[in-house]
Amino acid sequence: MKNVVFVFSDQWRWCDHGYTGNKEVATPHLDTLAKESVHFAHAIATMPVCSPWRASFLTGQYPLTHGLFLNDLRLNHKATSLADAFGQAGYDTAWIGKWHVDGTGRDQRIPPERRQGFEHWRVLECTHNYLNSPYFAGDETQKRTWPGYDAYAQTDEAISYIQGRAKDKPFLLCLSFGPPHDPYRMCPEDLLERYDGKTLTFRPNVPEASRAAAKSTYAGYYAHIDALDQCVGKLINALKASGQLENTVFVYTSDHGDMLHSHGMLKKQKPWDESIRVPLLIRLPGGKARTITGPIGTPDLMPTLLGLCGIPVPSTVEGRNLASVVQGKRKWDDDAALILCPAPFGEWTRERGGREYRGIRTRRYTYVRDINGPWLLFDNQEDPYQQTNRANDPAFKSLQADLEKKLTARLKATGDTFQSSVELIRRCGYKTDTNGTVDYQNATRWGQETVSARA
Repeated sequence: MKNVVFVFSDQWRWCDHGYTGNKEVATPHLDTLAKESVHFAHAIATMPVCSPWRASFLTGQYPLTHGLFLNDLRLNHKATSLADAFGQAGYDTAWIGKWHVDGTGRDQRIPPERRQGFEHWRVLECTHNYLNSPYFAGDETQKRTWPGYDAYAQTDEAISYIQGRAKDKPFLLCLSFGPPHDPYRMCPEDLLERYDGKTLTFRPNVPEASRAAAKSTYAGYYAHIDALDQCVGKLINALKASGQLENTVFVYTSDHGDMLHSHGMLKKQKPWDESIRVPLLIRLPGGKARTITGPIGTPDLMPTLLGLCGIPVPSTVEGRNLASVVQGKRKWDDDAALILCPAPFGEWTRERGGREYRGIRTRRYTYVRDINGPWLLFDNQEDPYQQTNRANDPAFKSLQADLEKKLTARLKATGDTFQSSVELIRRCGYKTDTNGTVDYQNATRWGQETVSARA
């Protein structure tokens, strides 16, 4: 039985690695990993926000089914979770780092019954103070604090977990980093100095007016990335030293990307590539490299991991088991990954351009409609920085109709009738502020578990 080590970061877009063409940020360990891995060139964050992505990863479901289409909600227990499925197959399970699906305050202890089946537990719901980062260990009720930069310490904890194990018991280890999510410059000082001193190249869709701010942002973001690359290197070396690398499925990805001033925007939720496209490397024992260009969405991750380990996929899963694709036994010809934002909130309110949308990302095209109709259409081959919107362009009429047909089919398959955010929030009974945001500071708030938002 193969082990699984699943490493993911928060807010790291696909294009910022040496192996994807960015030579200004140092990712030597990930570049080496890419030479030994199946690389999904079009890995898509189905809903590019923290809590929704995590809930889809843990359940294999789409956001309107598991109910987390906003941050800071509590995931229910109606689905068989990732850890439950592995645990039932005889695996030990561990989660280290950021959780962000409990919804009872970002600094509150999460009791065992709300850990979705994970046993080894070194977790905080959410913090972005990477230099003074608290967490709860196991069933302790008092917080500890990760020493120094939290990703370094969390990696050491993961290595200790690996080294302390009996080799005859398989394990699932999820290591969840908070960086490179902003604060962009709350990172190791030596690495920040390295990138502050460089001349950095911006993506061409960063407006001239944003470039002074982008220089500072890019430097801190790259410093975080450099640090996390070192963490991945240490972890792989520890697996080699323990003799377990060649009995381990090693996965590296991120929950969503970051606009980083492209199109004059920051952060996520948006349907542009900087927000929705993420890295995804899956190293199988033996380390044979291959690139898959067909899109993969977030709900596909859980069933694919189960399939790679020969574990039955629970009936509650909606994602697709692509294990045979990863193993090279089947071609992946599907060309449409679903993307959605059922309820814009926080930094992407309507006043800031936010809107509900549903869309698809194919290998070549992005097509998105909002509640009123077609909104965006990009030919990503001819326009890789998505600077020319072809929605409702007569020259693209036939293509738009074809993409609309594909989107409609995907929405029907997932039971999504594309209701307004007001209706979805009303239907679920969630309590939000004027920015559409759930209160995450008050630990005594309503604390309701999520419910399905599908009609």
